[in-house]
Amino acid sequence: MGRIYGESVATTPAFPQAARPDKSGPVRKSVPRGLLLYIHVPFCRSRCHYCTFHSQAFKPTTFAWYHKLLLDEIALWGKRLKRPLLRTVYFGGGTPSLIPPHQLDRIMKALRSAFSFQDGMEITLEANPDSAADISYFRALQSMGINRLSMGVQSLVDAELAALGRPHSAGMAMQAFQLARQAGFNNIGLDLIWGLPGQKLAGWLAQLKQITELRPEHISAYNLTIEPETVFGRMCDSGELVLPSETEQGRMFIYGAEYLESCGYLHYEVSNFARMGFMSVHNSGYWDGSDYLGLGPSAVSTIGGRRFSNPRYMDEYDAYVRGGLVGMEYENLSLTDRLRETVMLSLRTTRGLDLKAFREMAGYDLVKRREALVSALHRENLVRISHGRLRLTKSGMLVSNVIIKRLVFED
Repeated sequence: MGRIYGESVATTPAFPQAARPDKSGPVRKSVPRGLLLYIHVPFCRSRCHYCTFHSQAFKPTTFAWYHKLLLDEIALWGKRLKRPLLRTVYFGGGTPSLIPPHQLDRIMKALRSAFSFQDGMEITLEANPDSAADISYFRALQSMGINRLSMGVQSLVDAELAALGRPHSAGMAMQAFQLARQAGFNNIGLDLIWGLPGQKLAGWLAQLKQITELRPEHISAYNLTIEPETVFGRMCDSGELVLPSETEQGRMFIYGAEYLESCGYLHYEVSNFARMGFMSVHNSGYWDGSDYLGLGPSAVSTIGGRRFSNPRYMDEYDAYVRGGLVGMEYENLSLTDRLRETVMLSLRTTRGLDLKAFREMAGYDLVKRREALVSALHRENLVRISHGRLRLTKSGMLVSNVIIKRLVFED
């Protein structure tokens, strides 16, 4: 860890401007580059059985504390970075749709005061069906300039939702989507989870059929991951949780992806599908290595090759914001760190790794250095090389973590 101007925490750190990426990448080329801004909202009505994200129960007094600190942090970074240009704003969580509209409006006004907004820029808010069930709420979001929703549906089977610990039904999810449409939202993403306990391929494909009939602009389909210290983690340790076999999960991924593509959704990242022109600009920015600023407890930032994070808990976050400490302690990313991340992030996308750009950055040819491994992966139909890019096949995406580890972490 390094420290910026360690002699005085009040001194403004000299962060470089957001790096200029190349003009390629899975983003709409008409959108000029700028900084990605993420705001973490660490509140939920209840914790889902699979979740490891930092969150706590929503209480008005705690939220008011958070709200005041967030406004202060917005002002601090606006001044520190000299009102930088933003490319996107993303409210994630937690459950951002728990924020009362009048307080969300104050946050949006503070952002516009502290940062420069691009015309028509993507502004996303994550919403859960149980806390976004009123058309007036969606209309209020639009009036503030929020123009994209990411809705946590997760499943359209009530028994699966109950098993996941979700506080809503399938019917509530469908209703929330329809209300958002009626309010005028024309950029809605729906999040789903596959590989659930007891789930079969036929059931997964049936859900995808229901989802595609709604015609959302974006679909995220995540494989259930069992994490320690979650309800599912404890159930798995005790033998109570029985997941589909690896073969069945592989079939869900491959046949599910093929079905979504047949319905007009571009498979542009391992877990993400979009209709033409509706790829997530914000998430695509992460994958192409753009600079991003994270605000709120536990939020992570990477600016100019420096990575730093906010404290996880409210009392520590309070001390950091009030003391002007946010961003003052950081890690300088080494060339090795940046090369590894370039490979990891690029191979998550269907565009893959630009081999020429990697060679210019690294000073060596990755394919030649790992020739035996790449040849073996190619023979197994796990990777392909075309137009100067190394890409994972759909079968390769199923074991992407293993492939990436062998490419960049093993000698």
